[in-house]
Amino acid sequence: MSLLTETAIILAEVPNPAPVDPTGGAKGVSLLISYAKWGVVIVCAVITLVSFGYMAAGNLQNRPEAAERGKRAFVWSLIATVGAALAIPLVNNVFGAAS
Repeated sequence: MSLLTETAIILAEVPNPAPVDPTGGAKGVSLLISYAKWGVVIVCAVITLVSFGYMAAGNLQNRPEAAERGKRAFVWSLIATVGAALAIPLVNNVFGAAS
């Protein structure tokens, strides 16, 4: 037999147990995760608004470095928002918090 066939036979015999909830169904952990998720969304929104203000203040006061920092903060807030939008459903599926 080939090495590939032998490897497939060995891997077929490895047990694959069903996933187990690591929290044991604790409601406190689900509540903490929910607070963390909402906290991330709120922080992303606040940073987006503050970056707009920083850009406006930099442009009005003729401070191009401040406007540039505001633009950079806005880009990073968008990246963080996309990351949160991808991470929240993942956390919901892993911990079963969606139900």
